[in-house]
Amino acid sequence: MELHDHGLASDLEMMRRQAAERRQVLRWLLAGAATLPLISCGGSSGASGTVAGSGTATGTAAIPTTGACTVIPEETGGPYPADGTNTNGGSIINVLNQSGVVRGDIRASFNGATGVAAGVPLTIQLQLLNASGGCVSLAGYAVYVWHCDRDGLYSLYSSGVTAQNYLRGVQQTDSTGNLSFTTIFPGCYAGRMPHVHLEVYPSLARAASASNRIKTSQFTFPMATLNEAYAASGYTASVRNLAQISYPSDNVFSDGTSLQMATVTGNATDGYVATLVIAVNG
Repeated sequence: MELHDHGLASDLEMMRRQAAERRQVLRWLLAGAATLPLISCGGSSGASGTVAGSGTATGTAAIPTTGACTVIPEETGGPYPADGTNTNGGSIINVLNQSGVVRGDIRASFNGATGVAAGVPLTIQLQLLNASGGCVSLAGYAVYVWHCDRDGLYSLYSSGVTAQNYLRGVQQTDSTGNLSFTTIFPGCYAGRMPHVHLEVYPSLARAASASNRIKTSQFTFPMATLNEAYAASGYTASVRNLAQISYPSDNVFSDGTSLQMATVTGNATDGYVATLVIAVNG
């Protein structure tokens, strides 16, 4: 990672991140000399969580203990990022510099908007690893996520929800590179497999501008989970749209989903937990 002089705040943050990585390495060394098998940084490496009625979860993603991990593919941010990189109705849309965007529960709108997205509860658990640094966890990084509501609409852009900014939020990784969001299961709109967008930033402070992002990508969900979730009330259109699309025909996931397929536990009544380990060049 390139180093620049951004003042005391940046220096303190860098020191904290480096200390967290040293503590993680020490824990691995103390765990014993036995070498464990390599595991992928895709969805299959996520540890199971438990689901509460509110859609919250316990448990964290698994950290690879040896060797290498593969960087998640770079993908398009799509036409609805609201990160200051495009306009709608002639105005630049940017939630990254709005008060309240840093939050764990992204179901409600914020910064003066009052709408709340309805749908099956979903907890998203992500963990960031440094692919260029031995797959150690990345503490103090930030992730911006956004996705459509159960009707396939994007807040701030789609007709009927332009006054809302729900299902968008930023979180900072903890000392083990983990973070989580409480949200609703996204719907399936025509022409795309269901997905969640994400942008990775080197710090929370730098997440205020899309020019600082180091990775843009998307992840999706297993077909069995999609079929089960869309049997719930409110997802009728998703059932029809999902029947007309597949991973091989999707314009993002057609080249494979091994690093972008979340591991999902739970059910449509109590809610789901989607876990994904994401490797970037930190």
